[in-house]
Amino acid sequence: MKVVKLLAILAFAAALAACANTYNNDMNRTEAAPQQDIVDIAVAAGSFNTLVTAVQEAGLVDTLKSDGPFTVFAPTDEAFAKIPEDQLNALLADKEMLTKVLTYHVVSGKVMAADVNPGQVPTVEGSSLTVTVGDGVMIDNANVIKTDIVASNGVIHVIDSVVLPAN
Repeated sequence: MKVVKLLAILAFAAALAACANTYNNDMNRTEAAPQQDIVDIAVAAGSFNTLVTAVQEAGLVDTLKSDGPFTVFAPTDEAFAKIPEDQLNALLADKEMLTKVLTYHVVSGKVMAADVNPGQVPTVEGSSLTVTVGDGVMIDNANVIKTDIVASNGVIHVIDSVVLPAN
């Protein structure tokens, strides 16, 4: 009888230790950081082919693969399709203007949707985007259609139009 009680106590102690160990592991666990950077996510998505081509043409791939953090307002292929083909081809051929337009879509820092406030937001290009909040969020004349695509070096918010700096 004493052996049975001893075994029961040992089994209970082992179960309690296992529970404590699981609890400690859960308490020490952190969410895994995203493994893909902004460029990798844009390539993998399949809906930013024109943007990826533009980033490559402008020589901005290494910048957007760096540590950042960056917030990118990423126009979809459909957004680029709104630009007449001859104008888009001219933009892609003009590296200086292309860089200006692309960096106008980038804000320094990681700005999640919950942190967005209406007003002027300075871009990497140097001028400011206008953020309006109503039934949805707009960046200049573009609607934000998807938010908080988290990358290892920032965040992507998807927009439905290409936005252009004033000059």
